[in-house]
Amino acid sequence: MRPRAAIERCAGADDIQHNPHVARGKDGFIAYFERMAAERPGKRVVVKRAFAEGDHVILHGHQVWPGGLEYAGIDIFRLDDAGKMVEHWDVLQALPETSANGMF
Repeated sequence: MRPRAAIERCAGADDIQHNPHVARGKDGFIAYFERMAAERPGKRVVVKRAFAEGDHVILHGHQVWPGGLEYAGIDIFRLDDAGKMVEHWDVLQALPETSANGMF
């Protein structure tokens, strides 16, 4: 995981965050994800679905964290005219041990 490189390549002039754990701005994004990489080495996200409409992209992902934790996640990105990320929302749901219908 290289948050600084990701921001340099993918972010627009601003980074508006709606995740309460991530400070607004590029430095907030970098700090949060560098901390996550250090605290949770091996965490991975598998994108299951991607949707795009207008200036928004939505990703549905399966997050696998160290220690056996798993989550279903939705990330919503608003892009600027150059296709760069400028705003982000997300939600997470812990995967239950059993499911009547499967999560993915």
